[in-house]
Amino acid sequence: MNQHFSSAGATLPPGDVAPAGDVVRIVDLKRRFGRTPAVDGVSLTVRKGEILGIIGRSGAGKSTLIRCLNGLERPDAGQIFVEGREITGLSERDLQPLRRRIGMIFQHFNLLSAKTVEDNVALPLKIEGRSKAERLARAAELLDLVGLADKTKAYPASLSGGQKQRVGIARALAARPALLLSDEATSALDPETTRSILSLLKDINQKLGLTILLITHEMEVIRTIADRIAVLDAGRIIEEGPVWSVFADPQSEVTRSLLGGIRPQLPAAIAGRFARSGREAILRIDIAGEAARRPLLQELAAAVPGRYRLVHGGIDHIQGEPVGTLFLGAATPAGRLAEVVDFLNARGARVEVLGHVTDDV
Repeated sequence: MNQHFSSAGATLPPGDVAPAGDVVRIVDLKRRFGRTPAVDGVSLTVRKGEILGIIGRSGAGKSTLIRCLNGLERPDAGQIFVEGREITGLSERDLQPLRRRIGMIFQHFNLLSAKTVEDNVALPLKIEGRSKAERLARAAELLDLVGLADKTKAYPASLSGGQKQRVGIARALAARPALLLSDEATSALDPETTRSILSLLKDINQKLGLTILLITHEMEVIRTIADRIAVLDAGRIIEEGPVWSVFADPQSEVTRSLLGGIRPQLPAAIAGRFARSGREAILRIDIAGEAARRPLLQELAAAVPGRYRLVHGGIDHIQGEPVGTLFLGAATPAGRLAEVVDFLNARGARVEVLGHVTDDV
């Protein structure tokens, strides 16, 4: 269901450019610190107007990758194209106009405490040499966009964490970037504020057609707003695809571990009652897309005799697609359990027999 590829990739010939619909294209990127590979052959594309989430555990290489993207780290090998231009060989001077095409929002906001909200937002335009009137007009426009039109003269110390991040987002948009990089932008916020910031980013993405690359270790962030996900581990992309597809059928153990907190799990009280044998099998059934739309359990009951009951789980919707995990109790005549598994697999489900219980749970 997911797309998979090797982290190795052929380097594009000199002068070649990324396709017009790609804001970013990374080809076989490598960056080492001593003998340790932080980024180890990453190839990745970020398409115009999409939200791509890059997720991984601490130390996976996420921060190094994003620093290579904005030119703060020089890769040891590979290529990075931003809006069709290869940037890894550019001088610091030539990188400056490129960086204005890339907005950045940070975990800890990085606002200047001695400047007003208005001046913080206008700072990138001041660096560009824009007139004061133009800077203030743009700051007012953006503060209205992020819901802080009444905070222009306030100072960061008087703002909540969510308000500070909204200022950070407005500042990142000041120079009308083609790409917005978000580096753990919600990890310092409480859940309610996180939801409001993610909603704002999605709204900006839709209103402005802005391409967003999210770096995060939180699967809930990915599920909420991303279109596509890439899982990074030890500097390599180990899994990539549409968010709903990866959530429905994670291929790697790392992805399954990262999803553990938000995918339904069999309650410990039930798992603790497993026996070597029992009259009822407990099945885990992962379904998505068409398989999740059909009356699967009704069809199963009609095809294979037995008693079936839903023990735990349910259906969620991600990117408009149904994605679910069901824990099913199946009491079937001797030798018929394999028929149940085959029947469900044939209809697009992924089935695992977890164990047996002797009594109802």
